[in-house]
Amino acid sequence: MYIHEVIVVEGRSDTVAIGRAVEADTIETNGSAVGESVLKQIELAHKRRGVIILTDPDYPGDRIRRIVAGRVPGCKHAFLPKKEAVRAGRNIGVEHASPEAIRRALQEVKKECSAHRPSVEETITLADLHAAGLASGEHARWRREKLGEYLSIGYANSKQLLKRLHVFRVSKEEFKEALRDVYEKEECLR
Repeated sequence: MYIHEVIVVEGRSDTVAIGRAVEADTIETNGSAVGESVLKQIELAHKRRGVIILTDPDYPGDRIRRIVAGRVPGCKHAFLPKKEAVRAGRNIGVEHASPEAIRRALQEVKKECSAHRPSVEETITLADLHAAGLASGEHARWRREKLGEYLSIGYANSKQLLKRLHVFRVSKEEFKEALRDVYEKEECLR
């Protein structure tokens, strides 16, 4: 599988893992202290070929994603579920994901949207998250994780989830469909 866009990853081990899964070029941020020269490389890659951000599903990975997306609007995003990026129960990273998990994440890539602004009726609100049991409560974290997996937007706290739902223009209908799936999975666990 060949990926035309340049994939932004955190380090050398991630590049190796990407190489086992697909044929693609990468830019390594070398950790969460993303330097100016790296950001300039990413800007150039975005102009010439497009960029997909694939960082670790943890706080430093989210921080890198925000830095890059803030500097280079319109990036595509690929998300790995935590369970597919864990080794030995505690090490989390793209480098621990199987080639199949990486390919799946890259096939379900999401693009940031900025052109069309949804109407007030179409916009998912914090009240919607509360009503769905995603913002607080006993299983809110688990539900957000499953919702993020279903929509391929990754795990996030409720504030970040709301932002991702807006950035990726998830419609209320998509949101409701994803919630049905989450509730079915939750019901199976009981």
